[in-house]
Amino acid sequence: MALPAVLFFGIFALIPLIGVVVISFMEWNVLGSPTWVGLSNWQAVLFDRPFTWTALGLTITFVIGSYLFQAPVALLLGVFMAGQQRYRALLAVLYFLPLLFSSVAVGLTFQSLFSPNYGLSAALPFEWLPNDWLSNSDLVMWVMIFVVGWCFVPFHGLLYQAGVRQIPQSMYEAATIDGAGRVRQFFSITIPQLRYTIITSSTLMLVGSLTYFDLIFVLTGGQPADAVRILPLDMYVTGFSSYNLGYASVIAVILVAIGLTLSLALNIISGSSKMESDKAGA
Repeated sequence: MALPAVLFFGIFALIPLIGVVVISFMEWNVLGSPTWVGLSNWQAVLFDRPFTWTALGLTITFVIGSYLFQAPVALLLGVFMAGQQRYRALLAVLYFLPLLFSSVAVGLTFQSLFSPNYGLSAALPFEWLPNDWLSNSDLVMWVMIFVVGWCFVPFHGLLYQAGVRQIPQSMYEAATIDGAGRVRQFFSITIPQLRYTIITSSTLMLVGSLTYFDLIFVLTGGQPADAVRILPLDMYVTGFSSYNLGYASVIAVILVAIGLTLSLALNIISGSSKMESDKAGA
């Protein structure tokens, strides 16, 4: 039964990955024929190209910032949407609308919102609002973290909503009888019962942020001054703007290695191999 999935994974994941690894040892400008150069690409990218480490630092900042923004907001949103509030169904539709929009549509919309000519700073009478949202190298990273979070918080909120609905209500009823308030129930019941959902969501957030590209490319292209040129964007620019597929493949392999290491580390630290059912009586 697993054979179709294994074949699908091999054709669309393993074979392309092997191809990228092979190209990382070649010099190729897309137009000509690739030439074997051994480890020279790796040496150049890791040691002779300082921007690689700058891009790695920007990537780490983006990943950590995205997680610190998305994780608590998604958790609170999911817990709220799992309740029985009035108009909950309508609110759920509104909260999850960003999941339906393409990255290009979101990028163009926020590009207009952050425009210094007719965007938020021009429309609202607040002098403290900056008018250089996307052209300020000190501000653009945090703007991108917010926009990306706006896109993906609903997805993780949906995961948490499903997780909360699996928690037996008898636990909350017993806590209420014992005098525990909503805040105490949240920290003593909800969060512990969501630990495996938190692991899954955190893995998706961190690895997803590590490989994010399209919205940043549409909004900024890595500018200004390469302030948000994280590794995925650097890989694209190196491969398809500078026409150096060898260097780009090295960056791609580095991204894969970091992503796999991060995923394995999260699984080991969280003890996911020992996961058991949280359902009552299981």
